[in-house]
Amino acid sequence: MELVVPIVVLAVVVAFLVLSTVRVVPQARRYNVERFGRYRTTLQPGLNFIIPLVDRINTKLDVREQVVSSRPQPVITEDNLVVNIDTVLYYQITDPRAAAYEVAHYLQAIDQLTVTTLRNVIGSMDLERTLTSREEINTRLRNVLDDATGKWGIRVNRVEIKAIDPPSTIKEAMEKQMRAERDKRALILHAEGERQAKILTAEGTRQQEILVAQGDRQAAILRADGEATALERVFQAVHRNDADPKVLAYKYLETLPHLAGGEHSTFWVIPGELTQAVRAVSEAFGGTTREDVSTEGADVSGEAGATTAPDRPDELGPSPTDPVAAAERVARQAQDAVADARAEVAAAERGTD
Repeated sequence: MELVVPIVVLAVVVAFLVLSTVRVVPQARRYNVERFGRYRTTLQPGLNFIIPLVDRINTKLDVREQVVSSRPQPVITEDNLVVNIDTVLYYQITDPRAAAYEVAHYLQAIDQLTVTTLRNVIGSMDLERTLTSREEINTRLRNVLDDATGKWGIRVNRVEIKAIDPPSTIKEAMEKQMRAERDKRALILHAEGERQAKILTAEGTRQQEILVAQGDRQAAILRADGEATALERVFQAVHRNDADPKVLAYKYLETLPHLAGGEHSTFWVIPGELTQAVRAVSEAFGGTTREDVSTEGADVSGEAGATTAPDRPDELGPSPTDPVAAAERVARQAQDAVADARAEVAAAERGTD
Protein backbone atom coordinates (compact mmCIF):
# COMPACT_ATOMS: atom_id res chain seq x y z
CA MET A 1 0.00 0.00 0.00
CA GLU A 2 2.82 2.29 0.77
CA LEU A 3 4.35 1.67 -2.74
CA VAL A 4 1.21 2.61 -4.60
CA VAL A 5 1.42 6.31 -3.84
CA PRO A 6 5.00 6.75 -5.12
CA ILE A 7 4.17 4.78 -8.28
CA VAL A 8 1.15 6.97 -8.99
CA VAL A 9 3.18 10.11 -8.43
CA LEU A 10 5.93 8.81 -10.71
CA ALA A 11 3.41 7.97 -13.42
CA VAL A 12 1.92 11.41 -13.26
CA VAL A 13 5.34 13.01 -13.53
CA VAL A 14 6.27 10.84 -16.51
CA ALA A 15 2.98 11.65 -18.23
CA PHE A 16 3.53 15.34 -17.64
CA LEU A 17 7.04 15.15 -19.03
CA VAL A 18 5.87 13.27 -22.11
CA LEU A 19 3.08 15.76 -22.76
CA SER A 20 5.47 18.64 -22.24
CA THR A 21 7.94 17.15 -24.69
CA VAL A 22 5.59 16.53 -27.62
CA ARG A 23 4.18 19.50 -29.60
CA VAL A 24 1.86 19.14 -32.62
CA VAL A 25 1.85 22.27 -34.83
CA PRO A 26 -1.19 22.72 -37.15
CA GLN A 27 -0.85 23.59 -40.81
CA ALA A 28 -0.18 27.30 -41.58
CA ARG A 29 1.00 27.88 -38.01
CA ARG A 30 4.44 28.66 -36.70
CA TYR A 31 5.61 28.36 -33.05
CA ASN A 32 8.64 30.27 -31.76
CA VAL A 33 10.56 28.29 -29.08
CA GLU A 34 12.75 29.91 -26.43
CA ARG A 35 15.32 28.13 -24.27
CA PHE A 36 16.01 29.84 -21.01
CA GLY A 37 14.42 33.02 -22.43
CA ARG A 38 16.40 33.06 -25.66
CA TYR A 39 15.05 32.30 -29.12
CA ARG A 40 16.07 28.81 -30.20
CA THR A 41 13.92 27.71 -33.18
CA THR A 42 10.58 27.90 -34.95
CA LEU A 43 8.47 24.78 -34.94
CA GLN A 44 7.08 23.78 -38.35
CA PRO A 45 3.67 22.08 -38.92
CA GLY A 46 3.59 18.49 -37.70
CA LEU A 47 5.02 16.54 -34.73
CA ASN A 48 7.80 18.32 -32.82
CA PHE A 49 9.71 17.60 -29.57
CA ILE A 50 11.07 20.06 -27.02
CA ILE A 51 12.84 19.69 -23.67
CA PRO A 52 10.41 20.14 -20.81
CA LEU A 53 11.17 22.81 -18.25
CA VAL A 54 13.97 24.06 -20.53
CA ASP A 55 12.21 25.02 -23.73
CA ARG A 56 8.96 26.90 -23.89
CA ILE A 57 6.76 28.21 -26.71
CA ASN A 58 6.82 32.02 -26.77
CA THR A 59 4.54 33.03 -29.72
CA LYS A 60 2.15 31.24 -32.02
CA LEU A 61 1.77 32.92 -35.42
CA ASP A 62 -0.60 32.38 -38.38
CA VAL A 63 1.27 32.61 -41.69
CA ARG A 64 -1.83 32.78 -43.87
CA GLU A 65 -2.74 36.04 -45.66
CA GLN A 66 -4.57 38.30 -43.26
CA VAL A 67 -7.09 41.07 -43.88
CA VAL A 68 -7.24 44.16 -41.68
CA SER A 69 -9.86 46.89 -42.15
CA SER A 70 -8.98 50.16 -40.49
CA ARG A 71 -11.51 52.63 -39.15
CA PRO A 72 -12.17 55.90 -41.08
CA GLN A 73 -9.27 58.29 -40.81
CA PRO A 74 -9.66 62.08 -41.33
CA VAL A 75 -7.25 63.29 -44.01
CA ILE A 76 -6.72 66.86 -45.28
CA THR A 77 -6.35 67.28 -49.02
CA GLU A 78 -4.22 69.85 -50.80
CA ASP A 79 -7.22 72.20 -51.20
CA ASN A 80 -7.84 72.10 -47.39
CA LEU A 81 -10.82 69.76 -47.39
CA VAL A 82 -11.21 67.08 -44.73
CA VAL A 83 -12.20 63.67 -46.04
CA ASN A 84 -12.60 60.38 -44.19
CA ILE A 85 -10.85 57.44 -45.83
CA ASP A 86 -11.25 53.74 -45.02
CA THR A 87 -8.50 51.35 -46.04
CA VAL A 88 -8.27 47.57 -46.29
CA LEU A 89 -4.86 45.95 -45.83
CA TYR A 90 -3.84 42.47 -47.01
CA TYR A 91 -0.62 41.19 -45.45
CA GLN A 92 1.18 37.91 -44.76
CA ILE A 93 3.86 36.88 -42.23
CA THR A 94 6.90 35.57 -44.05
CA ASP A 95 9.38 35.43 -41.12
CA PRO A 96 7.82 34.37 -37.78
CA ARG A 97 10.99 35.17 -35.82
CA ALA A 98 11.17 38.77 -37.15
CA ALA A 99 7.44 39.28 -36.65
CA ALA A 100 7.82 38.24 -32.98
CA TYR A 101 11.10 39.93 -32.09
CA GLU A 102 11.63 42.84 -34.52
CA VAL A 103 8.46 44.78 -33.71
CA ALA A 104 6.00 44.81 -30.85
CA HIS A 105 2.33 44.67 -31.85
CA TYR A 106 2.91 44.54 -35.57
CA LEU A 107 -0.80 45.08 -36.34
CA GLN A 108 -0.79 48.41 -34.51
CA ALA A 109 2.46 49.35 -36.20
CA ILE A 110 1.04 48.58 -39.65
CA ASP A 111 -2.13 50.56 -38.89
CA GLN A 112 -0.21 53.64 -37.76
CA LEU A 113 2.13 53.44 -40.71
CA THR A 114 -0.86 53.21 -43.07
CA VAL A 115 -2.45 56.32 -41.56
CA THR A 116 0.70 58.44 -41.76
CA THR A 117 1.50 57.33 -45.30
CA LEU A 118 -2.08 57.96 -46.39
CA ARG A 119 -1.97 61.50 -45.03
CA ASN A 120 1.27 62.20 -46.85
CA VAL A 121 -0.13 60.89 -50.12
CA ILE A 122 -3.52 62.60 -49.91
CA GLY A 123 -1.96 65.85 -48.72
CA SER A 124 -0.30 66.25 -52.11
CA MET A 125 -3.60 65.84 -54.03
CA ASP A 126 -6.73 67.91 -54.35
CA LEU A 127 -10.21 66.47 -53.87
CA GLU A 128 -10.85 65.91 -57.55
CA ARG A 129 -7.64 63.98 -58.01
CA THR A 130 -8.19 62.06 -54.76
CA LEU A 131 -11.55 60.79 -55.98
CA THR A 132 -10.21 59.75 -59.38
CA SER A 133 -6.76 58.40 -58.44
CA ARG A 134 -7.50 55.42 -56.21
CA GLU A 135 -5.20 53.14 -58.13
CA GLU A 136 -2.32 55.57 -57.77
CA ILE A 137 -2.97 55.96 -54.01
CA ASN A 138 -3.13 52.18 -53.55
CA THR A 139 0.16 51.67 -55.37
CA ARG A 140 2.00 54.34 -53.37
CA LEU A 141 0.66 52.99 -50.07
CA ARG A 142 1.66 49.42 -50.90
CA ASN A 143 5.19 50.44 -51.90
CA VAL A 144 5.77 52.40 -48.68
CA LEU A 145 4.26 49.73 -46.41
CA ASP A 146 6.08 46.89 -48.14
CA ASP A 147 9.44 48.63 -47.70
CA ALA A 148 8.78 49.41 -44.04
CA THR A 149 7.35 46.01 -43.05
CA GLY A 150 9.95 43.95 -44.90
CA LYS A 151 12.32 43.97 -41.95
CA TRP A 152 9.46 42.94 -39.67
CA GLY A 153 9.01 39.69 -41.56
CA ILE A 154 5.69 40.88 -43.05
CA ARG A 155 4.81 41.28 -46.75
CA VAL A 156 2.02 43.69 -47.71
CA ASN A 157 0.25 42.19 -50.73
CA ARG A 158 -2.46 44.77 -51.35
CA VAL A 159 -3.75 48.04 -49.96
CA GLU A 160 -7.22 49.12 -51.08
CA ILE A 161 -9.17 52.28 -50.32
CA LYS A 162 -12.61 51.13 -49.30
CA ALA A 163 -14.35 54.51 -49.12
CA ILE A 164 -13.63 58.21 -49.49
CA ASP A 165 -16.20 60.27 -47.63
CA PRO A 166 -16.06 64.03 -48.34
CA PRO A 167 -18.04 66.60 -46.28
CA SER A 168 -21.79 66.94 -46.80
CA THR A 169 -21.48 70.37 -48.44
CA ILE A 170 -18.98 68.98 -50.91
CA LYS A 171 -21.33 66.08 -51.61
CA GLU A 172 -24.16 68.46 -52.44
CA ALA A 173 -21.90 70.49 -54.72
CA MET A 174 -20.70 67.32 -56.43
CA GLU A 175 -24.26 66.13 -56.94
CA LYS A 176 -25.19 69.46 -58.52
CA GLN A 177 -22.13 69.28 -60.74
CA MET A 178 -22.93 65.73 -61.78
CA ARG A 179 -26.53 66.71 -62.51
CA ALA A 180 -25.34 69.64 -64.61
CA GLU A 181 -22.93 67.38 -66.47
CA ARG A 182 -25.70 64.88 -67.20
CA ASP A 183 -28.01 67.66 -68.42
CA LYS A 184 -25.20 69.01 -70.58
CA ARG A 185 -24.53 65.59 -72.11
CA ALA A 186 -28.26 65.13 -72.72
CA LEU A 187 -28.49 68.48 -74.50
CA ILE A 188 -25.39 67.71 -76.55
CA LEU A 189 -26.76 64.33 -77.56
CA HIS A 190 -30.11 65.87 -78.46
CA ALA A 191 -28.41 68.57 -80.54
CA GLU A 192 -26.24 65.97 -82.24
CA GLY A 193 -29.33 63.93 -83.04
CA GLU A 194 -31.14 66.92 -84.55
CA ARG A 195 -28.03 67.88 -86.50
CA GLN A 196 -27.65 64.36 -87.84
CA ALA A 197 -31.34 64.24 -88.74
CA LYS A 198 -31.11 67.56 -90.61
CA ILE A 199 -27.99 66.39 -92.41
CA LEU A 200 -29.67 63.16 -93.45
CA THR A 201 -32.79 65.05 -94.55
CA ALA A 202 -30.69 67.49 -96.57
CA GLU A 203 -28.76 64.62 -98.12
CA GLY A 204 -32.01 62.90 -99.03
CA THR A 205 -33.46 66.09 -100.53
CA ARG A 206 -30.27 66.75 -102.48
CA GLN A 207 -30.21 63.19 -103.77
CA GLN A 208 -33.87 63.45 -104.75
CA GLU A 209 -33.29 66.71 -106.61
CA ILE A 210 -30.26 65.24 -108.34
CA LEU A 211 -32.25 62.20 -109.44
CA VAL A 212 -35.15 64.38 -110.63
CA ALA A 213 -32.75 66.64 -112.53
CA GLN A 214 -31.05 63.63 -114.07
CA GLY A 215 -34.44 62.24 -115.06
CA ASP A 216 -35.50 65.57 -116.60
CA ARG A 217 -32.20 65.83 -118.42
CA GLN A 218 -32.53 62.31 -119.76
CA ALA A 219 -36.11 62.96 -120.82
CA ALA A 220 -35.09 66.22 -122.53
CA ILE A 221 -32.24 64.41 -124.27
CA LEU A 222 -34.59 61.67 -125.44
CA ARG A 223 -37.17 64.22 -126.66
CA ALA A 224 -34.48 66.19 -128.45
CA ASP A 225 -33.15 62.99 -129.99
CA GLY A 226 -36.66 62.08 -131.09
CA GLU A 227 -37.30 65.50 -132.61
CA ALA A 228 -33.91 65.48 -134.27
CA THR A 229 -34.57 62.02 -135.70
CA ALA A 230 -37.99 63.12 -136.94
CA LEU A 231 -36.58 66.26 -138.55
CA GLU A 232 -33.76 64.26 -140.09
CA ARG A 233 -36.20 61.74 -141.56
CA VAL A 234 -38.42 64.52 -142.94
CA PHE A 235 -35.40 66.27 -144.38
CA GLN A 236 -34.14 63.03 -145.94
CA ALA A 237 -37.60 62.24 -147.30
CA VAL A 238 -37.89 65.69 -148.88
CA HIS A 239 -34.45 65.46 -150.49
CA ARG A 240 -34.89 61.82 -151.46
CA ASN A 241 -38.19 62.57 -153.25
CA ASP A 242 -36.70 65.76 -154.75
CA ALA A 243 -39.67 67.97 -153.77
CA ASP A 244 -39.96 71.09 -155.88
CA PRO A 245 -40.96 74.56 -154.59
CA LYS A 246 -44.56 73.99 -155.58
CA VAL A 247 -44.98 71.11 -153.14
CA LEU A 248 -43.25 73.09 -150.38
CA ALA A 249 -45.59 76.02 -151.05
CA TYR A 250 -48.56 73.69 -150.82
CA LYS A 251 -47.36 72.35 -147.45
CA TYR A 252 -46.79 75.92 -146.31
CA LEU A 253 -50.39 76.88 -147.08
CA GLU A 254 -51.63 73.72 -145.41
CA THR A 255 -49.89 74.72 -142.17
CA LEU A 256 -51.26 78.28 -142.06
CA PRO A 257 -54.75 77.42 -140.67
CA HIS A 258 -53.14 75.80 -137.65
CA LEU A 259 -51.44 79.04 -136.76
CA ALA A 260 -54.78 80.83 -136.35
CA GLY A 261 -56.64 77.90 -134.88
CA GLY A 262 -55.12 78.17 -131.38
CA GLU A 263 -57.40 78.49 -128.38
CA HIS A 264 -55.80 81.74 -127.17
CA SER A 265 -55.05 83.27 -130.58
CA THR A 266 -56.23 86.89 -130.40
CA PHE A 267 -53.52 88.35 -132.68
CA TRP A 268 -52.08 86.71 -135.79
CA VAL A 269 -49.09 87.95 -137.72
CA ILE A 270 -49.51 87.41 -141.45
CA PRO A 271 -46.27 86.15 -143.07
CA GLY A 272 -44.94 88.30 -145.84
CA GLU A 273 -44.40 85.36 -148.18
CA LEU A 274 -48.10 84.31 -148.11
CA THR A 275 -48.82 85.82 -151.55
CA GLN A 276 -45.81 84.06 -153.02
CA ALA A 277 -47.00 80.71 -151.68
CA VAL A 278 -50.53 81.25 -153.02
CA ARG A 279 -49.10 82.33 -156.37
CA ALA A 280 -46.90 79.24 -156.57
CA VAL A 281 -49.79 76.88 -155.85
CA SER A 282 -52.08 78.69 -158.28
CA GLU A 283 -49.51 78.52 -161.05
CA ALA A 284 -48.86 74.83 -160.30
CA PHE A 285 -52.46 73.78 -160.68
CA GLY A 286 -53.64 76.47 -163.10
CA GLY A 287 -56.34 77.70 -160.80
CA THR A 288 -55.62 81.44 -161.04
CA THR A 289 -53.32 83.78 -162.93
CA ARG A 290 -50.53 85.86 -161.57
CA GLU A 291 -52.67 88.95 -161.83
CA ASP A 292 -55.47 87.39 -159.72
CA VAL A 293 -53.10 86.28 -157.07
CA SER A 294 -51.42 89.64 -156.96
CA THR A 295 -54.84 91.28 -156.74
CA GLU A 296 -55.86 89.08 -153.85
CA GLY A 297 -52.47 89.56 -152.21
CA ALA A 298 -52.96 93.29 -152.38
CA ASP A 299 -55.49 92.94 -149.57
CA VAL A 300 -52.85 91.46 -147.27
CA SER A 301 -49.69 93.48 -146.62
CA GLY A 302 -46.28 91.84 -146.50
CA GLU A 303 -45.50 93.52 -143.25
CA ALA A 304 -46.06 91.50 -140.04
CA GLY A 305 -49.52 92.04 -138.61
CA ALA A 306 -50.65 94.63 -141.24
CA THR A 307 -53.94 94.38 -143.22
CA THR A 308 -55.60 96.68 -145.81
CA ALA A 309 -59.17 97.86 -145.87
CA PRO A 310 -61.52 95.53 -147.81
CA ASP A 311 -63.10 96.66 -151.09
CA ARG A 312 -66.41 95.05 -150.21
CA PRO A 313 -67.22 95.14 -146.52
CA ASP A 314 -70.36 93.13 -146.98
CA GLU A 315 -68.39 90.13 -148.31
CA LEU A 316 -65.14 90.30 -146.32
CA GLY A 317 -66.65 90.80 -142.87
CA PRO A 318 -65.74 93.25 -140.14
CA SER A 319 -63.45 96.19 -140.40
CA PRO A 320 -59.71 95.40 -140.67
CA THR A 321 -59.18 97.40 -137.55
CA ASP A 322 -60.37 94.33 -135.61
CA PRO A 323 -57.27 92.01 -135.44
CA VAL A 324 -59.29 88.95 -134.55
CA ALA A 325 -61.67 89.38 -137.48
CA ALA A 326 -58.74 90.04 -139.82
CA ALA A 327 -56.97 86.92 -138.67
CA GLU A 328 -60.09 84.83 -139.13
CA ARG A 329 -60.64 86.26 -142.60
CA VAL A 330 -57.10 85.50 -143.69
CA ALA A 331 -57.35 82.01 -142.22
CA ARG A 332 -60.54 81.36 -144.16
CA GLN A 333 -58.88 82.56 -147.35
CA ALA A 334 -55.93 80.25 -146.69
CA GLN A 335 -58.24 77.31 -146.03
CA ASP A 336 -60.16 78.00 -149.21
CA ALA A 337 -56.94 78.16 -151.18
CA VAL A 338 -55.75 74.90 -149.66
CA ALA A 339 -59.11 73.23 -150.41
CA ASP A 340 -58.99 74.38 -154.06
CA ALA A 341 -55.44 73.12 -154.37
CA ARG A 342 -56.40 69.73 -152.96
CA ALA A 343 -59.35 69.47 -155.37
CA GLU A 344 -57.14 70.28 -158.36
CA VAL A 345 -54.54 67.76 -157.17
CA ALA A 346 -57.20 65.06 -156.89
CA ALA A 347 -58.58 65.91 -160.36
CA ALA A 348 -55.10 65.79 -161.84
CA GLU A 349 -54.45 62.40 -160.26
CA ARG A 350 -57.77 61.05 -161.61
CA GLY A 351 -56.92 62.34 -165.10
CA THR A 352 -53.51 60.69 -164.93
CA ASP A 353 -55.07 57.38 -163.98
